[in-house]
Amino acid sequence: MNSGQSKPGHLDPLKDVYHEAFVENPAQEAFLKKGTVALLCIDLQYLDAARGHGVFRDATQHGVSPEAQEYYFNRLETMVLPGVRRMQDAFRKHQLEVIHTRIQSLTRDGRDRSKGHRRLGLLAPPGSRDADFIESVGPVEEQDEIVINKTASGVFSSTNLHYVLKNLGIEALYVVGVYTNECVETTVRDACDLGYLVTVVEDCCATVTRELHNASLATLRDRYARIVQLDEALENLSEYHEVNA
Repeated sequence: MNSGQSKPGHLDPLKDVYHEAFVENPAQEAFLKKGTVALLCIDLQYLDAARGHGVFRDATQHGVSPEAQEYYFNRLETMVLPGVRRMQDAFRKHQLEVIHTRIQSLTRDGRDRSKGHRRLGLLAPPGSRDADFIESVGPVEEQDEIVINKTASGVFSSTNLHYVLKNLGIEALYVVGVYTNECVETTVRDACDLGYLVTVVEDCCATVTRELHNASLATLRDRYARIVQLDEALENLSEYHEVNA
């Protein structure tokens, strides 16, 4: 075998094609310049992002080990939530849309929930603490920010978000939130299939183990989304600001 030839299973024959289509696509910069980009903040609420609340209320039910909980909440509190707030502030500064999704049923008893959420026992009724956003990264009322309520992992399959984004003229999305391997990954895949150029801010996302987080990003990277760090994302927005100043 030629020593320079990649071994079977170690070569992605479509890597360059996807990289050019989604990562190096010049439309990424064009959408920033035109302002047709939005920040999508996924499920940063008491149900799944606060110690002792929601799915973490009863340690005998949620199945997440103390070690995994500590990893998750440490990442949230020290990295993800502060980073998301910086992203939100940057989008607001440039008068770009900040859109919030959360798990919340239409009814108090949750009879409208998806079958999946029923099987998982996930319920965040309107007005409940579990449905409340984490205060530091919640919607700013003065900004009239859009909130999309859902009862499924994917926000596009279960809400009118696509319709709303098209009405707003949005062509590209920056995505942050939880969980990386569930609601974030599902939303990113669906957004890509619907034609949006998607950027995932890696250090503004979290799930309950590092392995699950990294595995999801490995699947999404250069296939369904650009994967960037917070500093790079903020630099992108700064370049937008300089162009439009």
